[in-house]
Amino acid sequence: MKFTQVFKKVPEGYVGFVEELPGANTQGATLEETRANLLEAIELVMEANRVLAEEEIGNDEVYRETMLLAAA
Repeated sequence: MKFTQVFKKVPEGYVGFVEELPGANTQGATLEETRANLLEAIELVMEANRVLAEEEIGNDEVYRETMLLAAA
């Protein structure tokens, strides 16, 4: 699966986000810093989503399976 990083030049440096992943956004003084910050933002969004899902599940019986997405 492909994700699209979008970077916009602003007076303070750059802002960046991932089109396919709401909430994954960041900023940085340089494009390189913004790219690195965006990777961290992606990890934090995915971690937060997992915590929210676990809270929603609570003590319910569920089945978990690993899902791999083929590279597009």
